[in-house]
Amino acid sequence: MKEMSKNTAAGAVNSHRIVDGNPLGPNSEIARKLKQYYDELVSDHVPDRFAQLLSQLEKTEPAQKKD
Repeated sequence: MKEMSKNTAAGAVNSHRIVDGNPLGPNSEIARKLKQYYDELVSDHVPDRFAQLLSQLEKTEPAQKKD
């Protein structure tokens, strides 16, 4: 009986995911905006000072791992 209810619940979840051929259904607008925001963040320029700090951090990490 539990197995049947699990399958029924899984079928209910899966049936709600595809709406009008869109696998995200009502969440598609949220997903689109999140992707747009992420793409903007990735394409932003990293300030030189921040890049220098990251480089210094990368140089110190191998020395710390040897300890």
